[in-house]
Amino acid sequence: MEALNLRLFDWLNAPAHASRLTLDLAYALAIYAIYLVPLLMIVGWLQRDPVHQRLALRGLVACVAALGVNSVIGLVWSHPRPFMLPVGHTYLTHAADSSFPSDHMTVITAAAVTLLLSRELRPLGVIFAAIGLGIAWSRIYLGVHFPLDMLGALAISGTVALLAARGETYYMPALHRLARGIHRRLLAPLISRGWLPR
Repeated sequence: MEALNLRLFDWLNAPAHASRLTLDLAYALAIYAIYLVPLLMIVGWLQRDPVHQRLALRGLVACVAALGVNSVIGLVWSHPRPFMLPVGHTYLTHAADSSFPSDHMTVITAAAVTLLLSRELRPLGVIFAAIGLGIAWSRIYLGVHFPLDMLGALAISGTVALLAARGETYYMPALHRLARGIHRRLLAPLISRGWLPR
């Protein structure tokens, strides 16, 4: 399995003299695309529709829980990043911590699966899944992850997002009330002016 991982990495990793345009695209995907997830959650939460609010909360639960699983895996089994071996070419500075599974891929996949499970927002889920593929490629291309890091993240976050959807009836009412209370207290000045929904 490790031999296949290295072979796929060698195929996807950037060459010694990568083009500036390709590197810029990879940087945009590897560094900035992930911010679409919290932006989506904030926009979803600020909708007056309780369905969108619950979906935003479910996505948050899936992301946090999946990242928790990643942390446990990283503590139990530490897998070196490509530049720690060293193999390939590295174009992105990163801490020398465990590479498996990818946190970036975990977050974008949790969001994408949450959206894909929603009938009305499924097209947006497809878009986020495509962005996830771009993030996976970019972080391998720039030399900070292996392909199996991405597949591991996909499996973990996909499973957690499915569990978050199935168990929603157990945790959502209390979580929704808590989130509404925090929303009202923290954003009271903006709510009173009518700039945000109650």
